[in-house]
Amino acid sequence: MTAYLARIADALERLSPPPPPAPDAHAADAFVWQPGDGQLVPIAAVNRVPIDLLQGVESQQRQLHDNTKRFADGLPANNALLWGARGTGKSSLVKAVHAAINEDHPGALALVEIHREDIPTLPTLLGHLKAMERRFVLFCDDLSFDGQDAAYKSLKAVLEGGVEGRPENVVFYATSNRRHLMPRDMIENERGTAINPSEAVEEKVSLSDRFGLWLGFHNTDQKTYLAMIRGYVAAYEIPAEEEEWKPQAIEWSVTRGARSGRVAWQFIQDLAGRLGVPLSG
Repeated sequence: MTAYLARIADALERLSPPPPPAPDAHAADAFVWQPGDGQLVPIAAVNRVPIDLLQGVESQQRQLHDNTKRFADGLPANNALLWGARGTGKSSLVKAVHAAINEDHPGALALVEIHREDIPTLPTLLGHLKAMERRFVLFCDDLSFDGQDAAYKSLKAVLEGGVEGRPENVVFYATSNRRHLMPRDMIENERGTAINPSEAVEEKVSLSDRFGLWLGFHNTDQKTYLAMIRGYVAAYEIPAEEEEWKPQAIEWSVTRGARSGRVAWQFIQDLAGRLGVPLSG
């Protein structure tokens, strides 16, 4: 009977798929985490803007670059929360700073993107990264929590409060439209229904406290908006005089009801397309 069961076990083992290979930390400088198969998928070309083309965020750029540089050098560094208005360059700055650090020190840092819906798998991902001989900027774009979403509790524990805490070779950067990562009505609801309102609200708000570096991004004024476009026109050698594109750019922002880095880039894509200029490099 024992031999029969052993044969069944051997057959089942042969039928089961082999375990996935261990992720290669040096396969690329940027990865996307896929929790379904536990893999870091290398990204050959990251969608990003050169750091010298980012206008109106000089203070945020300096602080994030300094923090990232210290981390790349093996020194203490903070988790960073980049919060504020949509389209103001939060995620662009993270990717641009990563590229700038690696340009000065090739291979110093790997950027790993984790999607918002995969936050519950963060402990598994950190287990992989901790065992690797490389330093990682773990990046989550547009991070926020709604309703009864309890994933923020696991994120809190991983960032600072757990037994193990954050691995020394990992720093966590997140972008969000919300300073406290929770909608105001969610916080107010906790205040109104909890037995101890102050403690309930503190539980929600304290997630942001796990980020030692807070960088605020605000709506762009017209001068900065036009400076963004001027920089793009020069960098991509678009054959248009300022007297020609300036009124078009202003009209473009008015029709969209906003001025931001995203709106400026959308205008540049339209302008370059009309003039037959490819945006590459």
